[in-house]
This record gives sequence, C-alpha cells and structure tokens, in this order.
Amino acid sequence: MATQKMLTFVSTPREMPEKRSAAERSEDFHEIYREFANQKAAEQASRCSQCGVPYCQSHCPLHNNIPDWLRLTAEGRLEEAYRVSQATNTFPEICGRICPQDRLCEGNCVIEQSGHGTVTIGAVEKYITDTAWDKGWVLPTKPAQERAESVGIIGAGPGGLAAADMLRQKGFQVTVYDRYDRAGGLLTYGIPGFKLEKDVVLRRNKLLEDSGVEFVLNCNVGEDISFDAIRGKHDAVLIATGVYKTRDLDLDNADAGGVVRAIDYLTASNKVEFGDDVPDFEDGELNANGKRVIVIGGGDTAMDCVRTAIRQGAQSVKCLYRRDRANMPGSQREVQNAEEEGVEFVWLSAPGAFTGHVTGDAAVAQERDVAGLPQIGSVRIQKMRLGAPDVSGRQSPELIDGADYDEPADLVIKALGFEPEELPRLWGVEGLEVTRWGTVKANFQSHQTSIPGVFAVGDIVRGASLVVWAIRDGREAADSIESFLTGEARIAAE
Repeated sequence: MATQKMLTFVSTPREMPEKRSAAERSEDFHEIYREFANQKAAEQASRCSQCGVPYCQSHCPLHNNIPDWLRLTAEGRLEEAYRVSQATNTFPEICGRICPQDRLCEGNCVIEQSGHGTVTIGAVEKYITDTAWDKGWVLPTKPAQERAESVGIIGAGPGGLAAADMLRQKGFQVTVYDRYDRAGGLLTYGIPGFKLEKDVVLRRNKLLEDSGVEFVLNCNVGEDISFDAIRGKHDAVLIATGVYKTRDLDLDNADAGGVVRAIDYLTASNKVEFGDDVPDFEDGELNANGKRVIVIGGGDTAMDCVRTAIRQGAQSVKCLYRRDRANMPGSQREVQNAEEEGVEFVWLSAPGAFTGHVTGDAAVAQERDVAGLPQIGSVRIQKMRLGAPDVSGRQSPELIDGADYDEPADLVIKALGFEPEELPRLWGVEGLEVTRWGTVKANFQSHQTSIPGVFAVGDIVRGASLVVWAIRDGREAADSIESFLTGEARIAAE
C-alpha cells in the first residue's frame, strides 16, 4: 500500500528555515534565513492539504501551481517541481525571498485559516530553484526558431526582465535599456542584500545575456538616446521603467543636510556592497554609522532603510509611522525582524518640522554643510490619533494638539513611497497618455498604450506595487507583443 506523502499538517508543525540570531545578522548584509535541508523541505511541503480549490494559488498574482510543486517536493521529485514552478514564474527564487507571502499565498492557505499554521510556501519555493541552480537544471533559453522582429524594453527591473525572458523564448530579438550600470532595477539597487543577496539577481541577468538578450546600460532615455530613436530601431517597445520619484514632505527645512531620500540611501548601500566607489557614502552623507537615525514611513522600503541603518552601525534607529501597527502597510514579518535587530517603532507619529543643531546667527555661521544647507539636529514629532474611517474604510490619522516634542537626529530618511516621473515631458513624447497620477495609461489585459506598438507594464502603470505583479505584467505583455508582431493587430495598425 502506498504511503500518503501529503496532508501531514495535523502531525507536523509549521517550521521556517533557521533564522540567524539578531546579533549575528545585524553585523552583515547576508540573508537572514539559512537554507532548508532536503529532508526538512520535503517535510514542510508534505503539510499541504492539496485543496480542491487552492486559495494559495488564486491569491498569487502569477497563479503559481503551488499545490503541484509542493507535492512533487514532498515526493522528492525536485527537478519536476522546479519545472512546474518555473513554468508560471520567471524568478521563483527571487519571489520566494521577497514576496510578502503573509499577505498573499501563505496568508490565504486553508490550513492557516483552520489554525494549523500555513505551509511555508516561500521557503520551499526558494529551496526548489536554488537547488535547480546548484544541480545545473537552469539553462539559457534556446528558441525553436529565431525571428527577425526586435523589441526594445526600457527598464531592466522585474517587469522588463520577465518580458525579455518570455520574448526570447518566442524567438524575438530583445534589447533592454536601463539607466543603471547593472540590470535588475530595484532588485539590484533598492532591496538590501539581507533580503535578496545580489548574486541571486546577477546570475539571472547572466542567464538572460546567455539567452541572447542585449543590455544597454548606463543609458538614460531622453538624454543618452531618444524615445523616438528606440522606436525607430525596434518593431515594438515596452516601457517598464518603474517609479523612482520620491514623495516629499511639505515641512520647514525639508531640504536640510542630513535629510535624504530612501532610494538614494539604499542605492548607495547596495553599491558599497558591490565594492563600488560611492563618494556620498564615504563622506558620511548616506552612511548611518554612529548616527541617530529616524526613518519616516511604514512600508517595506522603510523596513529596508531601518534594517540597513542597523547594519551600518547607527547609534539608534527609530521609525515614525502616522498610524498604528495594525494599519502598517509593510510586512509584519519585516517589522518583527526589525524589532529583533534593535529598531524602535514610534507609532501614531508624524514629522512636523526639521530643525538644526542651533538657531539664529549661530545656525548661519556654524550649521551649514558644503551645499549651503542647514544641518539637521532634530525632528519635531507630532503625535497622532486614528479618527473616523475615510471612504476606503481606513481610519484617518488626526493631529493631537499640544503633544509635539523634539527628537534628536543626525540622519533622516524619507521612505514615503514613490511616484511616476513625467515620462512624456522627460522623453519628449507626444501622444503617450498618462493618468491624473502620472502613470502611463495602458490596457490592463494587452498592456497596449495609446501609441500603437508601445506597451507598458509594472509600477509605471500600476503605481508602486509588488515585484510579483511586475513579473505578471511582463509575461502578459510578451504575449501581447507577440500577437502585435505576428497577428492581425500588426496588420490593423499598419
């Protein structure tokens, strides 16, 4: 009689891979979770209840065949598990590391709802593909037939790279243009190594190069090459720039020295980890070492900033968020990791002003940095309370009069989210329609923009969102581009 491999959730408790101690991991930028051993991965995968209606799959933006590759892992059929996982996800080992599974697949696991603890889907997903790399199962794409049509992709983030991979599988010639010196977008320069070690991203970039994708790096569209020039070189164009414009604060001394953008801070830190020369880090502007750090914001970017500051040797790290813990948009798992590492969260608090070390004439004489800006000395913190719900049902923060106080600070990092850049103006493009928020207007099924043959995906369409949504958009757009280049859509456009 065959032994039942699955449905062991009643007898087998949920276990995550071993987490390195807070004291150990706070000293470096390596990932905080150790690898599953083969036996432990199979054991945890066997907890899956193999639901007839798998909510984990339906709540995954990519609709990954999660129950199938969990069963194959439990049965020791890892190469098959990898093939099933890779079939729907261009970067499964990356999603296994950085997806907020507690809000997506794991948060909707049926056995989690029944009180047995969710299957550790993300950790198993990571294990499957890391094993595939180790075993040599991950190979460059070799299309059955090469096609003459070419596609230009602007942006080497997850959406652009996912589309590039799918288009190469279909045989199209693909060129990816990006402003940075390494491909990957925020995977490379926005997400710290303790969540996503950079060799994981670089090996995917190398795989795409080996598959025939051409990268044109250090290339700013609108400066180094025009958008019209890219359109002229390719049969179709995909805009996948992401969103990099930082939301700002309307406060006194908002541009004071020591007040920096999260994207600049995280990019500098990641470049240093690559071994690059970063003058703004070396002169201390983007280095938290020995400083009293305050991070403003409550999303995943804020969590990346506070945990990076800890690793850089900050004297203290505090995170201001205007709502309470229950209403924080960032991953609760990340909040817990940050607290373990020594970050202090100051809930129901917002910045009211940035002030210098001294005031009056002394501030003019003594407290100016090389850029001629007053150097920050403290943050005026305003205490908040949650008021009546707004139209979305979320309680709005309200100011508590007379509850302000000053918190000393040497470095303030603004992690308030991102907005789209004004692409039509920056690129000098007429006819590219945008929404009132500045995102590019594109059909949510075909990803076609208002310009024939130009498509758009990811955050530049959705607004700041998750990597997994960008991957989905990129894969869908590849299908639409194929239809445009080979089918009736191209004929109609001509």
